[in-house]
Amino acid sequence: MKTQLSSVAVKAKLDKRTVFTSLAHLLTPTFLKETWKKMNKKGAPGIDKETMAAFAEKLEERVQEMHEQLRAGKYYAPPVRRVEIPKDGAKTRLLGIPTVSDRLLQAAVARILNAVFEPVFLNSSWGYRPKRDAHGAIGALRSHIIAGKVMQVYEADIRAYFDRVNHDWLRQFLKQKIADPVILRLVDKWLRAGIMSDGLKISKEDGVPQGGPVSCILANVYLHYVLDLWFEKKLKASCNGEAHLVRYVDDFVACFQYERDAIRFGKELKERFQEFHLELAEEKTRSMPFGRFARERGKSFNQPVGKFDFLGFAHICGTDHEGKFVLIRKPRQKSCRKFLDRVKEWLKRHPHYDVWDQQRQILSMLRGFYQYYALTHCVEKLNLIRLYVRRCWRFAIRRKSQRTRSQWGYLDNKKWFEMPYPQLLHANI
Repeated sequence: MKTQLSSVAVKAKLDKRTVFTSLAHLLTPTFLKETWKKMNKKGAPGIDKETMAAFAEKLEERVQEMHEQLRAGKYYAPPVRRVEIPKDGAKTRLLGIPTVSDRLLQAAVARILNAVFEPVFLNSSWGYRPKRDAHGAIGALRSHIIAGKVMQVYEADIRAYFDRVNHDWLRQFLKQKIADPVILRLVDKWLRAGIMSDGLKISKEDGVPQGGPVSCILANVYLHYVLDLWFEKKLKASCNGEAHLVRYVDDFVACFQYERDAIRFGKELKERFQEFHLELAEEKTRSMPFGRFARERGKSFNQPVGKFDFLGFAHICGTDHEGKFVLIRKPRQKSCRKFLDRVKEWLKRHPHYDVWDQQRQILSMLRGFYQYYALTHCVEKLNLIRLYVRRCWRFAIRRKSQRTRSQWGYLDNKKWFEMPYPQLLHANI
């Protein structure tokens, strides 16, 4: 089955104008079981409360049943379970958790859609793509700023992007590469499945619920046609100087050589987004002077350069010990505060855990934070994070009992209180 999917990917790559009329035959029991092996087995249950473990026990039977429903055209897409997770401040992000069986089929269709659309996606897109990640996006942005003639940066954020994806436009975009009615009908069923909240089904005319495997590729397809292609083929060609776009899902930054190009981009972007039912978050969208040339010009005219956030990093114009321009990336304050709050919350909820078990969990969280943020110029900040985590843990130990010893001199000599120091892990990004 890998060979058949690979042939689809090769054909899509060789001729980017190919429209695929027959793809549903790939959804065989073998392909579904192959997809099951690639899935995260720790996923939460959907509205039917069936767990991954319970589904795995009857995998063969459930896969055959699903395949027969697909062949008969009788597959029913159940509503997703609504889950709210906290965001910055008092805001929450809505997730839609599909049932395990529906999640498996979504993941299988997502593999097919990825094989079809991956060759046509542009290099400016970095999210939800194979062999591409947030570090790649940050590295690409750095290359544009350091090696290019960037003087202006346009920082943008789409308001509630996943809730605003227009179904009619999305269907048209999918038909640019896919003409298989079975695949298109499946996607349409997921778009119209609705959300189950407190026993009530909520139907939505727009939006793609975050949480389902197919949502990622659908979100990328939508912005590929709405933003990426428009920027590359139309706007960039009409700019007076250099212009670059770096997008990670719905977060993107545009770099320009001239301020007038950035201003025109901001104006035309709003009009473009209105046409496709999207809206920019005005409080998070702005244009600013930034880069080596902007810094030099700012010195001459006594104008300060700006700084912006992208993918959890604050980007700042700086200099090295020789006075040369350096792009400094540091973990943004909100990201650090969110991580420390998570550590505090975990310690508060597990005060009676053995100290070795507490250390195991804290080190797991700390290493994950190091793994993402250990860029050049970040080690000093990560050392402060390590220090705050130690203080949080010491405070939790003191709260456990008045008789518990919690002096620094005592704790520093205990192996279970040891924490690794951060090291530079991504020197080339």
